[in-house]
Amino acid sequence: MARWHTQGARVIDPSSAHLWWHALPRINASLNGASAVMLMAGLVMIKRQWVKAHATMMISALVTSAAFLTCYLLYHTMKARHGELVTTFPAGPWKPYYLTLLTSHTILAVVILPLVLGSFWFAWRRRWDAHKRISSFTFPLWLYVSVTGVVVYWMLYHLAPTLR
Repeated sequence: MARWHTQGARVIDPSSAHLWWHALPRINASLNGASAVMLMAGLVMIKRQWVKAHATMMISALVTSAAFLTCYLLYHTMKARHGELVTTFPAGPWKPYYLTLLTSHTILAVVILPLVLGSFWFAWRRRWDAHKRISSFTFPLWLYVSVTGVVVYWMLYHLAPTLR
């Protein structure tokens, strides 16, 4: 038997309440986009030798990416708990492009996690040579993953529905 709750003047049936976690893909894309902007700003800051501003941008990008990862895992956990399958891209001429992008995004997302943590570790320990060395290839990979995360979202939730 469903329990009924009142909220103001409305009566809410919990069995038909909007599933809040359905908003998470949009939030995830926003977090990825924000991370990409902060990464680019961090690059500009270090090129201008504004070290504190660079550190602020990079820490902000790390926090934003961590928030993304948390929301991403939460979304897929909630989706599985509700018995929902993976959202699929429809067959057609765009599908190979989507799958190629999704595959490269997913593989690099796994690869960059230890690289990002290592880059931050070296910066925190003030080991600047090691930080610069690892960051020189971590940065473009991290930026790629952040940007392609937004593109994958757009393709799956905005392009794909127009193709069905």
